[in-house]
Amino acid sequence: MNSFLFGISVSAILSATSLLIVLLRVSPLTASTQAIPAFFVSLFMAISTVGALVLFTIWKFIPLHTWDLGRMLSISLRQGIFLACATVILLLFHIFQLLNWWVALMIYAVFVLVELALDH
Repeated sequence: MNSFLFGISVSAILSATSLLIVLLRVSPLTASTQAIPAFFVSLFMAISTVGALVLFTIWKFIPLHTWDLGRMLSISLRQGIFLACATVILLLFHIFQLLNWWVALMIYAVFVLVELALDH
């Protein structure tokens, strides 16, 4: 379990670094064919790994269930991936100029309801 947590931590550092490099070095406005996919991939990786680590610490310090650490880590990784998917979809809606505040709430509500359906 510690190696899996270490791998997620290293992945979080590397993905956050790649997101910063894409944001600071590559302009999505001038080189859009390479920058937009790189931005979305690095954003997805950064949000999913950092979100998984944050959610793991929340699950660890606020124990609502009697799960072991491996189960908590897998659940927090799933929740981090859902958070990243919802955020990427939200940004895609913003790029296509389809985003309103109620659409953003509905996008996050769909992923929250899916997570509630998967909760055992």
